[in-house]
Amino acid sequence: MLFDLPVGTRKERKAAAGFRLKLLDLGFEMTQFSVYLRFCAGKEQAEAFQRRIEQAMPAAGKVHIIAITDKQYENIRTYRGRNREQGPKNPEQLALF
Repeated sequence: MLFDLPVGTRKERKAAAGFRLKLLDLGFEMTQFSVYLRFCAGKEQAEAFQRRIEQAMPAAGKVHIIAITDKQYENIRTYRGRNREQGPKNPEQLALF
């Protein structure tokens, strides 16, 4: 998920910070500023998180929700400077009993 939220006023900064905290509470991790990721076990779970994000969105700003498959995630190439880092691994699927 990517977002660009206004932060010109104190109220806007508070709304943006609250949105970021909600994403962390939902289990997202920040990969870059305003870029957050979360693994979902399937389409239904991804749609449920989409609804939660929609409810948490501030009134102003832009939010993009992008779903990629496990295979697409594995094919991400990451560089730090000109050095390529090891590719991301899909998280282990958790089973709750």
